[in-house]
Amino acid sequence: MPTYDYICDDCKHEFEAFESIKADPQTTCPSCQKETLRRKIGAGAAILFKGSGFYLTDYRSDSYKKAAKADKDGSSGSSSSSSSGDSASKPESKPSSSSGSSSD
Repeated sequence: MPTYDYICDDCKHEFEAFESIKADPQTTCPSCQKETLRRKIGAGAAILFKGSGFYLTDYRSDSYKKAAKADKDGSSGSSSSSSSGDSASKPESKPSSSSGSSSD
């Protein structure tokens, strides 16, 4: 939903409102309670990507992708040894979680 800017022609009160595109524009000023409120025409809003992962996974440069791939290929031997260590710890956590659920 977009944010709209409003201004009152009578008292010059300005504010922003977060409204649906389908919503009718407001007409009553929250400050002076008169019907002289109008929606200002703005430049529009930019697209905002919130959250993690947009830049890291989608918009990296080709040189970064090549370096990351080379680093991943070079460290694949060490990750296999760490994954065997992880698999040894996983069975330990499964019995403890099953014993925890049986105590409930």
